[in-house]
Amino acid sequence: MKYKLFLLILCITFFSCHLEKRENTAASVKEVDICIYGGTSAGVVAAYSAKKMGKSVLLVEPGKYLGGMTTGGLGATDIGNKYAVTGLARLFYRRIGEHYNKFEQWTFPPSVATATMNRFVKDADLDVLYYRRITDAQVQNKRIKSITLEDSRQPDEKTLIRVKAKQFIDCSYEGDLMAKAGVSYFVGREGNEEQDETLNGVQMSIWHQFPDGVDPYLKEGDPNSGLCWGIQPNTLEERGSGDKLVQAYNFRLCLTDNKENQRPFEKPGNYDPAKYELLARAIRKMDLHIDNYLLFNWGMMPDNKYDVNNRGPLSTDMIGMNYEYPDGDYATRERIWQEHVDYTKGLLYFLTHDERVPAELRDQVSRFGWAKDEFVDNDNFPTQLYVREARRLNGEYIMTQKNCQGEETVGDAIGMAAYGMDSHNCQRIVTNGMVKNEGDVQFHGFPPYPISYKSITPKREECTNLLVPVCVSSTHIAFGSIRMEPVFMVLGQSAAVASALAIDDNTDVQTIDVTKLRKILKENPYLDGSTPEILVDDSDIDKIERAGHWQKSFGAHYKNSFLKSANQKNNSSFTFMPVIKKADTYEVFFYCTALPDQEMPEVMAFDIISKEGVKQVEISPRSHKGSWVSLGTYAFEKGNWTSSVRIDGSRSKGALFADAIILVPKK
Repeated sequence: MKYKLFLLILCITFFSCHLEKRENTAASVKEVDICIYGGTSAGVVAAYSAKKMGKSVLLVEPGKYLGGMTTGGLGATDIGNKYAVTGLARLFYRRIGEHYNKFEQWTFPPSVATATMNRFVKDADLDVLYYRRITDAQVQNKRIKSITLEDSRQPDEKTLIRVKAKQFIDCSYEGDLMAKAGVSYFVGREGNEEQDETLNGVQMSIWHQFPDGVDPYLKEGDPNSGLCWGIQPNTLEERGSGDKLVQAYNFRLCLTDNKENQRPFEKPGNYDPAKYELLARAIRKMDLHIDNYLLFNWGMMPDNKYDVNNRGPLSTDMIGMNYEYPDGDYATRERIWQEHVDYTKGLLYFLTHDERVPAELRDQVSRFGWAKDEFVDNDNFPTQLYVREARRLNGEYIMTQKNCQGEETVGDAIGMAAYGMDSHNCQRIVTNGMVKNEGDVQFHGFPPYPISYKSITPKREECTNLLVPVCVSSTHIAFGSIRMEPVFMVLGQSAAVASALAIDDNTDVQTIDVTKLRKILKENPYLDGSTPEILVDDSDIDKIERAGHWQKSFGAHYKNSFLKSANQKNNSSFTFMPVIKKADTYEVFFYCTALPDQEMPEVMAFDIISKEGVKQVEISPRSHKGSWVSLGTYAFEKGNWTSSVRIDGSRSKGALFADAIILVPKK
């Protein structure tokens, strides 16, 4: 009996080794601790974080470029509240600031973002595999053992690569790794009743809408002539009803009005003016200002460059032309991508050359052109299609509208979201004999809220060594708030640290010590052992004191509120009292809330109390609206309330405001 058992074990061992040998010879094999799929901003930060956690790492990027939308054209960072941006994501915007000799910078041209992203790659000596996309995932006992990658330029079985890893992180916009691993996911819009929401599903809005009366038919007034290009033959369903439609994609354009650095909009080889017939009809009913047709982030980007987005009835969004993208094969996606390229180039040519566009509007758009020093190896065109939403994980916890609005709060937060609930249009249809866009949602006005660790975690019965920080487990409308690049970076870092803990503790991602994870993120935000910054906000009631009359205000602020004082008798004061956990030298920054000029004081005076005694400082807030201003560098001793930053109303001129201070340790 023992002899037969020995033979059985020997045969099984031989067969397993033989099978492994066959697999290894069929494709070259790489083996690492953590494999990150998708070189988005989240992917780069995740790879950097994993390396800082002492793990061997491979970052797989299906294309040529790293950084996703952060380097691919989205230069006007969408973030409702900068307080939500922590850790290495915050370091990214600080490094952008270094480029411009500022504390931090939130708007930037793609080339500066690319250089900053590449700095993370260089600093961590990251192993990056370009032009490789997933074809298969090998899963055993709910764990991904390896993934198979093909060359995205020339798919060939002879050049396949297999990557073995202990942990995997899907940082792609599409969720391809999670799908190949058999993890469940959502595509499209839930009905409101599914998660007790109000902003999900079908939503007919006044924003980015056609004016009334625009005829939808090829021959105006003749339904038998067929529909104009860009209209889907769909019926307007009941408000709030669910469907599988996906919000529109576009390219975020980097344009300039600097003639010396400008390349004009050229006629594409396959230009089809019929694609813009509906826009020509809408223009006849609209004001001719450029802001009604293209969203320029005026005055935000350096170097006379503009991040240009969708605006109006028919703009850079290619509404209804992306339904096949989330679950499409690579050939389908490449076709859709190229259709968006052709459409976008054609739109700009139409707006600057077509006689149906009045000269007044043509002249306004013709002021601009492609920035010649951006995307220099890609025809000056953006390198990333703005895949606003594709697949969404169906994970251990589903984020919903209730999370966004604070009706439900999670206790395992690994990051904060802060943007409004936002969805671009999902379809262009005929209703009441007119063409209309449907799906737009713009609901803002709530404070930052926590994102659950379980929302990046697959269900434990499906996969136990995968985390998904981009295609987060959420409803369509909640994802519209979460889906911001800084948040993706925060979640990418969290996923990498969690993966490292899972390896160290030899456990599943669903059962790691989340308290330990959160402590690392808070106490070692840059993962380099450096002293963390100290933030004191006006809402930290145990770390502030005030005298005189102060009024709570909401709006343009750093966190989610700030305080104002008329200071009519020059007797108001406000004191920030940071808790110093480590004696060190810190540079002190005060946040200048962006208020109207008439509400901004001419001078604000401060008393800085540190180890060196009391130092008096004055600033001109009007020169620093919406940004941090340095109050100097000081040595602070360890302890509670041994140091303070006091706004002195007696030496100030005008009304006062108090928002936040940050103490940044000097290297």
